[in-house]
Amino acid sequence: MAADDELMMDAADDARVVGYIRTHIPQELQERLSDETLYYLLDVLVEYYADSDLLDAEPDDEGFVSIDVDAIAEDIAKIAHKEGFTDLTAEDIAFVVEAHLDAEGQDA
Repeated sequence: MAADDELMMDAADDARVVGYIRTHIPQELQERLSDETLYYLLDVLVEYYADSDLLDAEPDDEGFVSIDVDAIAEDIAKIAHKEGFTDLTAEDIAFVVEAHLDAEGQDA
C-alpha cells in the first residue's frame, strides 16, 4: 500500500473514532470539546498505549485485559495539562478513554 493511501486510511479511521467518541460521551462534554481537542486526545491516547505495557498485557482466562481507565485518564490529563492543550479533568477524559476503547472494540 502506498504511503498516501495509508495516510488517507488512517485519517478516515481517526475521523470515524472521533465521531464515535463524540456521540458516546455525555452531552455536556460534547458541547465543551472541539474536534481539535478530540483529535489531540486521540493522538495522546494512541501514543500512550504504544509507550505503555498495556498492549503487551496478557489476557485473563476469559480473554480480557484489565484496563484501569481512571489511571489512563489521570496520565492523559497530566500530559494535556503539561502541554497546555486542555484543562479537562481526569473525570472528563475518562469518558473519552472509555469511548475510544469501545470504538476500537467495534473493529475487533
